[in-house]
Amino acid sequence: MIKKISIVAALSYFLTGCATGLNPSEKIEYRTMESKGIAVTEKSPATGAWLGILPGGGSFYAEEPGFGVLNLLLWPVSIFWDPVSGYEGSEKINYQVSKVQIIKIKQEQSKKINRELQDGVISSVEAKRQLEDLEDKYSY
Repeated sequence: MIKKISIVAALSYFLTGCATGLNPSEKIEYRTMESKGIAVTEKSPATGAWLGILPGGGSFYAEEPGFGVLNLLLWPVSIFWDPVSGYEGSEKINYQVSKVQIIKIKQEQSKKINRELQDGVISSVEAKRQLEDLEDKYSY
């Protein structure tokens, strides 16, 4: 019986743990976003980890209800991996929200610069400089 539980727990750990986290290049991008101050924090990774102690809590917090149900069924064994799922899932959400927000901001500011250029408020040289600055600020 214990052997079966161990096998199910190990299999669940590898299936849930791998599904939620950022891959290495995404981690680099997200750390760069954080260092530039342009990352968005929609979910707290620490809260996701703490909620992972509850039955399925980390996965539900990280908006992964399938894993949440699985971890709920495997509780209390799931407390060994669900905090990690909650933490990594929260980071993944923050990464995705940050990317969308950065694209939106860049588009809005680029449109504003182009309108100012068309209206004659700024010169083409100034518009080019502002667009380059915009790209530098939001590149990651």
